[in-house]
Amino acid sequence: MTANTPNAQTPMPGSELFIHNKDSARAYWWLDTLWIVLADSNDTGGRFSLMEEVASKGSGPGPHKHTWSDETYYIIDGEITFLVGEEIKTGRTGDYIMVPRNTRHAFRVESETVRFLNGYTPASLEAYVVEWAMPATERILPPKNVSPTIAFLATNPELLSRYGMDILPGPDPLRPGGH
Repeated sequence: MTANTPNAQTPMPGSELFIHNKDSARAYWWLDTLWIVLADSNDTGGRFSLMEEVASKGSGPGPHKHTWSDETYYIIDGEITFLVGEEIKTGRTGDYIMVPRNTRHAFRVESETVRFLNGYTPASLEAYVVEWAMPATERILPPKNVSPTIAFLATNPELLSRYGMDILPGPDPLRPGGH
């Protein structure tokens, strides 16, 4: 060690060991999806969040953007069609997708069900899920329309903007009729 090597710094908040298991972590139903919160802002000092999601065929959000978080997906099982900017791409089992902040994106589940990891850097949308989604009574796909829908959110955009997400106007190229 040399004289100009800095001393070790105190760990940042959220730098402590934690273990959350997908079978016991908090779980929620929102937008016809099961969301399991594996790491939230409190766990990581706000640096990132990670959720496991299970969704059914045809589900997925319309065009939106995250204003202060990069979003990642790792597809554990299934297939999703993504709109990222103006490009349409398909993600399958084993694929990792990164969507930079402020990028228009959407997705639609193509397989009967899909299971994926969804991360945000820094943490953001998991706080919305924890605050507004319905706590899951079982770790299964939720009953249809059990929680606020995108139509509800579109008429209350301030709810999502508090978590760095904006629903974008215009057609949705992933949905029949473009909406």
